[in-house]
Amino acid sequence: MASTNIAPPVLDVFDIGIGGMTCASCVGRVERALKKQGTVVDVSVNLATEMARITPSDAVQDAQAWQREMRRVIRDAGYEPTAQTLAETDDVDRWLGIDTAFIPTLAALLLSAPLLLPMLVQWLSMPLTQTVWVSMPAPWIQFVLATPVQFVLGWPFYKSAWHALKALTGNMELLVAIGTSAGWGLSTWLWLTFNGEGLPHLYYEGSAVVIALVLLGKYLETRSKRQTTSAIRALHALKPSTAKLLPDGIGRDDVVDIPVADLLVGDRIRVVAGERIPADGVVVVGRSSVDEAMVTGEPLPVVKRMGDAVIGGTLNGEATLDIAVSAADTHSVLAQIIAMVSDAQASKAPVQRTVDKVAAVFVPVVLLIAAATLWFWLAKGVPFEEAMINMVAVLVIACPCALGLATPAAMMVGTGVAAKHGILIKDAQALEQAYAVTTVAFDKTGTLTAGKPSVVAHQWPLAASLDAQAQLRADLLAMQLNNPHPLAQGLREWLTAQDAEKATGATHGASASSPSSAISAIENVAGQGVQALVHNRPCYMGSVVWMQALGLDTALSVAPWADVLQQWQSSGYSVSVLANDGGVQGMFAFGDAVKPSAARAVALLQRAHINVVLMSGDNQAASRVVGAQLGLTDDHIFGQLLPGDKAKAVAKLQANNHVVAFVGDGINDAPALSTADVGLAMNNGQHGDVAMQAAGMTLMRADPLLVQAALSISKQTVRKIRQNLFWAFAYNVAGIPLAAMGLLNPVVAGAAMALSSVSVMGNALLLKRWTPDQDDA
Repeated sequence: MASTNIAPPVLDVFDIGIGGMTCASCVGRVERALKKQGTVVDVSVNLATEMARITPSDAVQDAQAWQREMRRVIRDAGYEPTAQTLAETDDVDRWLGIDTAFIPTLAALLLSAPLLLPMLVQWLSMPLTQTVWVSMPAPWIQFVLATPVQFVLGWPFYKSAWHALKALTGNMELLVAIGTSAGWGLSTWLWLTFNGEGLPHLYYEGSAVVIALVLLGKYLETRSKRQTTSAIRALHALKPSTAKLLPDGIGRDDVVDIPVADLLVGDRIRVVAGERIPADGVVVVGRSSVDEAMVTGEPLPVVKRMGDAVIGGTLNGEATLDIAVSAADTHSVLAQIIAMVSDAQASKAPVQRTVDKVAAVFVPVVLLIAAATLWFWLAKGVPFEEAMINMVAVLVIACPCALGLATPAAMMVGTGVAAKHGILIKDAQALEQAYAVTTVAFDKTGTLTAGKPSVVAHQWPLAASLDAQAQLRADLLAMQLNNPHPLAQGLREWLTAQDAEKATGATHGASASSPSSAISAIENVAGQGVQALVHNRPCYMGSVVWMQALGLDTALSVAPWADVLQQWQSSGYSVSVLANDGGVQGMFAFGDAVKPSAARAVALLQRAHINVVLMSGDNQAASRVVGAQLGLTDDHIFGQLLPGDKAKAVAKLQANNHVVAFVGDGINDAPALSTADVGLAMNNGQHGDVAMQAAGMTLMRADPLLVQAALSISKQTVRKIRQNLFWAFAYNVAGIPLAAMGLLNPVVAGAAMALSSVSVMGNALLLKRWTPDQDDA
């Protein structure tokens, strides 16, 4: 039997965790090592997530073998490749109730405390009338306490520094290792060569406390990183592990629990009250309210009945639903959301690439400054130990890790909180571009309007009583009950709403929700309308042109019908007429109703000094009617635009120095979404997949107010990035000269260095307090 060789699958990108990175220099070293490989097209390493996204070249045929090679490259660079599970779990291993990751830090703090305590008591007593002096422990005790901190608990610094030296680069660990080793070595030399009386002045406390503080800073930084990935973990937590599979009458006669990953399209599953829906699907049996807040940001439960689509991960309410699965686990809406948020957090903002270039030369420059500091103080004639301590302070206070965390930390939190409110950001570039948007161009249909026809105006005969109107509504509902035409659907919804409104007052005649039984011979006339026998009289409902062909349009040329018809047609409405041999019995204007929040969304954007324009494929008259309801002037309204024309209109705005965001929802909007500086795809749950692929941001609810919210979180995130970068640079620019001038001792420098990274993470985490404040643009 001949064997068939099946080539291993190729892949678009490879995401892998990387352990041991601590600063921007580490990021640069990993990226350089991977980019040297001929099979790598692009690399993006994220310090905040400790992940790398590697794009292979087309030459890669065996994906598994290539992935093994990439792991080897990462390991040879001095780091540990890990599985990509960091974002999915938040488990903390504990020993005696203590986080095991904190134990080395705790041990360093306990061993350093006796060395720091005498100095701390002296500092705290300085404001008092008499300074309290506490003698330092004996030199041999200082040595015993400081040495384990230096070489056991501080071993990771030496290991990382050695890998950096082998790669002819530098990192934070190299600075810490050189600085603290110099302090420990100086203290040991002074102790062993001391011949005087009393205690020699040693500096063990400086080296030990610096290592303890750096370890503490890294631990706090790691805890902050966990918080930045909380949005991804929350999304993962929405996925149930099992589903109740209903019997199919062939292979199964009972309801069975199976893993969600084993569900197939077409399977029928049961979701009881209070359970999360395991997969995307369509309700086939039941009626219940579903909480979609974590997926779409919609705060109120949505009623789902037979035929309605449901999203996997949402929470079923008060009743049992039977659902037909429409998408497999990896292709579900929730899976796409998680992938999009992960992609955004893995991407690198343009400003970060500049920071990486600075970080690449940062450590060598610091080493030169430290050497110059030592030479300067020795040249001034100060004692060798004092010159050495100033050099150590320079090495210890320099902090490339704050530079490395400034951008990705803010990106992680910003994209996570945006996803929580139904705004999915595709990449960092879209975020930065959104910060500078000056013009928002809206598609009309489905974006600012409902995207389906509805009755926007109606006219009954002037002489028709309330009873007669009620009877006409009942006749109309019977005529249109099974008509699949979109106008018929809109008419049925309007008749139902009219009936509900009438039900709140006195009841007159027939009910619109109860179709008249005096209807027969119903026939749909293609392209024209519907005809039927109503109370044994021929009755017609359709276009004005059809009425003219039937000779039933006489009344349309006189008041009040003629005036109303002219007004509706000039407004771009579609008009349908109800008539029989007795003349016109009613007239209805169909239009695409403006969404309730659309006018407010436009007003908020204008209040934020953002120019708003309307672009539509509909005729100019209809576009102007919608624009007028939104407060837009004619020069901001563009109608009769084909998909390519919308893209050209966006490009024309860009040529006039506008930074353009385009908001659309359909396939026809894809060219404009791709052309715009920022594309925002509005998910209408129908045909927005292509639009979502072309856009830089996706709005999970078809609510125009989310446009302002998306621009707001983008601005807030970019501001945090800039604040972090400012403080990271300012800290180093101010701290290094102070240390070189001898104004900072190593202990203070170490504390400041640890605080810098923690402060950058803390500032980024403030973004978690952001909410879409629609009343304040």
